[in-house]
Amino acid sequence: MVTLTAPETTAPEPVTDAPAAPETTVVDLAGAPVRGLNQALHDAVDGQAWTVTNPGGKHSLAVGINADVAVTIEGHAGYYAAGMHQKGTVTVNGNAGVGLAENIMSGTVHVKGDASQSAAATGHGGLVVIDGNAGARCGISMKGVDIVVGGNIGHMSAFMAQAGRLVVCGDAGDALGDSIYEARIYVKGTVASLGADCIEKPLREEHLAELAELLAAAGRTDNPADFKRYGSARNLYHFHVDNSTAY
Repeated sequence: MVTLTAPETTAPEPVTDAPAAPETTVVDLAGAPVRGLNQALHDAVDGQAWTVTNPGGKHSLAVGINADVAVTIEGHAGYYAAGMHQKGTVTVNGNAGVGLAENIMSGTVHVKGDASQSAAATGHGGLVVIDGNAGARCGISMKGVDIVVGGNIGHMSAFMAQAGRLVVCGDAGDALGDSIYEARIYVKGTVASLGADCIEKPLREEHLAELAELLAAAGRTDNPADFKRYGSARNLYHFHVDNSTAY
């Protein structure tokens, strides 16, 4: 007679909780100095989260960050917010003044409102997202940064832009891309006028794919096919006697 026995079973391993989210450090600028905030962020280590309350439009908030941290500014920021940004993410739940993310190297800067003049000027890398409008000279002398603007941009934007991509989901002001080098500009709305040596260019499949990637990174759902592409005619790359000055 054969006796059947139940197979040995092992107790399931207990389910462990997922790692806890990092504790958020709150800095209230109603009583703390901006210098102290920036020094603390310079001393921060990867993985930390910071919230800045009562920014009050103060200037030079969260500048020079070189650790992979997440900083949220709860309110409006003044001039040069997130300037010289190198790592991590800075989010402004408000508007930003002149020179937002100037000379950004990498990482992400996201403004939920509007930005004033010269946003992401001279930026070498990273991503700057402005949900609202950007003022004049957005992306001047950009050198590799990607900029996505949900609204309109002002005049002389992408002046002498050397590399990188500027995406405008609204309209662009006068002299767009004046003296542009090899940066790419995508505009969904109308362009008041093009600057010297800037022309409309064909929107090929490779550009549609590139634009779709940029829009997705910015959290947008715009159709890439609705945009036009602008870039350099490369006429200013070469000497022409009519452009010279006699002395």
